[in-house]
Amino acid sequence: MGIKDSMTTLMVREIADYLAKDPEANSKKLFNIARRLTKDKQHRLQIDQVEEAITRDGNWKDYFQRILKDLDPHVRNTIIINYLVKATLLGVPKQHDMAEKIGVSVPWAILIDPTDRCNLRCTGCWAGEYTKKNDLSDELLDRVVGEARDLGIYFIVLSGGEPLTRQNTIFKLARKYNDMCFLAFTNGTLITEETVKNMKEVGNFTVAFSLEGFKDSTDKRRGEGTFDKVMHAMSLMKEAGIPFGSSTCYTRYNIDEVGSDEYIQMLIDNGAYFNWYFTYVPVGKDADTTLMATPEQREHMFHRVNSLRGNKDLFIIDFWNDGIYSGGCIAGGRRYLHINAAGEVEPCAFIHYSLDNIKDKSLKECLQSDLMKAYQKRQPFNENLLLPCPLIDNPNKLVEIVKESGAHFTQANEDGLEELAERLKPYSKEWGERADRLLNKKESTTAASNK
Repeated sequence: MGIKDSMTTLMVREIADYLAKDPEANSKKLFNIARRLTKDKQHRLQIDQVEEAITRDGNWKDYFQRILKDLDPHVRNTIIINYLVKATLLGVPKQHDMAEKIGVSVPWAILIDPTDRCNLRCTGCWAGEYTKKNDLSDELLDRVVGEARDLGIYFIVLSGGEPLTRQNTIFKLARKYNDMCFLAFTNGTLITEETVKNMKEVGNFTVAFSLEGFKDSTDKRRGEGTFDKVMHAMSLMKEAGIPFGSSTCYTRYNIDEVGSDEYIQMLIDNGAYFNWYFTYVPVGKDADTTLMATPEQREHMFHRVNSLRGNKDLFIIDFWNDGIYSGGCIAGGRRYLHINAAGEVEPCAFIHYSLDNIKDKSLKECLQSDLMKAYQKRQPFNENLLLPCPLIDNPNKLVEIVKESGAHFTQANEDGLEELAERLKPYSKEWGERADRLLNKKESTTAASNK
């Protein structure tokens, strides 16, 4: 860490402690420093927007004060420094500089599967068709994380399989790379008091609990008793002052439940700070498209999420319906990519195609692959950013990418991409029509408000 970075870290830590004493009175100083730390005009605009939101009476002000007052001071300061300062304010400009040098995008985050083994088998899991016999070695994981940091990537997301079957490895990485952020998608059943103790010690690792709704819905997909184990793990983390969130997959059958005020309030009451919505995506040759939310239901979630953001003190993202905020699909190395437990480097956790294996090549070389280039040259995949996905929203795009790059299928069974693309065309056509109406309405509303 350079002298400038060390001074920035010390300054931010002192300000965070100062803020916690009186968040309302002292928050302006933090935002003034944030503006001085970035040269990016878009970042400054975003900082202005966040400051305006959390200083005005309402749910976002409550959310900000909850972060400052309820979190363990060491954990809170580490997250502010590693996530906001390192990963965003300092990391993004470095990523852009490195992208110019290597000729392709450098992502903001990497999703890595330390293992594809899991103690549960959940319906529709993106890893469900992997062989469940792979693990990435400690040495390989260490190399990949180090190469990521050298490229300006400070955010590592872990999935699987169940990543917490590799707790010792994860905490070893978190301790060594203590200026980075680590987050694991977990079923929550392996979190113990010892796990929470380690999380509190390192300060830079947290989790997103996978839920399908309340007890009956979660246990139906994940196994009896799973929901209660998640609630217990949440209580341990809340008591310890460690932030966490949830990862919620909405399907045709649970959309009303997981999109309800009651569900979101349950998460808040149990201590969650964020909820990431994923729509069910069919993966593989025999993918079950009947579990997908209908286009009508997806439109319902578009409205529900925007309503919840305006009323609940919880940070909520809908990865498919938020394409208008992310500039479309973020996968393919543009802002994220996926490394599975066999080492195959894939554009996305739901796109099981690869050209390179991280065991044989550096992360930089994998970013420069023809697969990532084929992805990036087509992004965004649709002028309407409410149609971000090359699989469910623009199924022909993924077929083109695979054919052009020569990527191979990474699951155990044979490739069924073209057949799946054909089955998805009626869905993508209907959603496209709805998305066009939504975008036109949103643009008309924005234009009217700016007059």
